[in-house]
Amino acid sequence: MSISSEHKPLGKQVTGSLHTLSPIVELNVGGEIYTTTLSTLKKHPGSKLAEMFTGQPKLRTDSEGRFFIDRPGTCFKYILEYLRSNQVPTQCIQDVYKEALFYDIEPLIKQLEDSPQIFGELVARKQFLARVPNYSENIELMIRIARAEAVASRRSSVIVCVVRTEEDVARCQDALNSLDMDKKSVVKFGPWKAAPSISDLLDCIQMDVEAKGYKISFQPHVAEKGFRFKSHDFFYKFLFTWW
Repeated sequence: MSISSEHKPLGKQVTGSLHTLSPIVELNVGGEIYTTTLSTLKKHPGSKLAEMFTGQPKLRTDSEGRFFIDRPGTCFKYILEYLRSNQVPTQCIQDVYKEALFYDIEPLIKQLEDSPQIFGELVARKQFLARVPNYSENIELMIRIARAEAVASRRSSVIVCVVRTEEDVARCQDALNSLDMDKKSVVKFGPWKAAPSISDLLDCIQMDVEAKGYKISFQPHVAEKGFRFKSHDFFYKFLFTWW
């Protein structure tokens, strides 16, 4: 007696229509194994996840015939929880948000963006940093300078000049001209028109450099005696520790 196509081993029918598959689906997501239903995966028709399981199969299978998705597997359980019960995750919010964006599950994306973690990052911090001229480029410049100074050293330092207002720009330039250092190696941030303070910006710099895997700290840069400006009004030393 022949077995109907809907009861054949799941995931091996990569040449057939998904309409002929069993409603129970086995997935291998980045090495994590999940079992769910086609209706759950296709709950939001406009999503990329639903598109993967609509019409002709668009995924490869693993050696066991399970559909394979090359994404972080541990986060997928939160995606499934949302699809099954509309439960918005309260853990690993940043990682789940990335996966929701990848799978293009718009209702989950919007709900996550209302969470304090994502709201704070996207609406508060990112919007502030967007008003700091050349912020991302300056972060990369800091890292390049630090790496260039790291040869045969345990630590290397980068001097950062931070100006909060337009009025501070000229004062900072006068102070920079008085400093006994290579002025090309000083990275300048600002000015900006937003509420966050200099200390807020310094915290952002440290946060974003550390997010790239570097170990850093910072402190006010104190110039030599006789310096006619309070250098710590503008200048800070960021210390990279390599080992």
